[in-house]
Amino acid sequence: MKTLVISPTYNERKNVATLIETVFKVNSDYHLLIIDDNSPDGTADLVNELQLLYDNLFLEERPGKAGLGTAYIFGFKWALERNYDAIVQMDADMSHDPNEIKVMVNLLGDHDVVIGSRYIDGVSVIHWPIRRLLLSYGANVYSRIVTGLPVKDSTGGFKAWQRKVLKIIDFDSVKSQGYSFQIEMNWRAWQKGFSLHEHPIIFTDRTIGESKMSRGIMFEAMIVIWRMRIWKIFGWHK
Repeated sequence: MKTLVISPTYNERKNVATLIETVFKVNSDYHLLIIDDNSPDGTADLVNELQLLYDNLFLEERPGKAGLGTAYIFGFKWALERNYDAIVQMDADMSHDPNEIKVMVNLLGDHDVVIGSRYIDGVSVIHWPIRRLLLSYGANVYSRIVTGLPVKDSTGGFKAWQRKVLKIIDFDSVKSQGYSFQIEMNWRAWQKGFSLHEHPIIFTDRTIGESKMSRGIMFEAMIVIWRMRIWKIFGWHK
């Protein structure tokens, strides 16, 4: 499969070089797209320098911080325009292990969407305070009950998509960001009849840089969950 890995960045200069090096160690034939939202710390400048070392490294710069959801949609459209077969999304802070990419892409041979899951095989999270763990786990249980989505980790951001799934989703109708974006994209794929498979991963919380988590992101997720429930009842989703 012609594979593209997408990783949005904002102030990830301390992590991005490690991410790039590790992805290409896993498979030098992968293509990696960094989508940077004008990071003040010079993330894009470093990626520009590393492009001299890696032919398959691409950089797209956006004028300002526009949200995780819009960054991924930008990357998905970029991938579809260039005819990639498999599209992988992952965080740039090394909380997602690039060594799992190969396994997840291989699983696309039998599944339409592969989700790197923290909760399918017990709880596989390192360095999270118990309060955040309970909040994340509870949010996933809550979203599964409200929407009916048969996924134990619907908020995770490490996923592999077959091209055909992204091609059929109406990106213009996706407005959510953060955790709720991950839930909504899973839900839309499921509603279209595509198969979702959870692959167990170990999630290691970032040790360098600052988390992008906020109360606003969590509040939005709560709203979006009920929006999807209403869409399902009245058949408004596309």
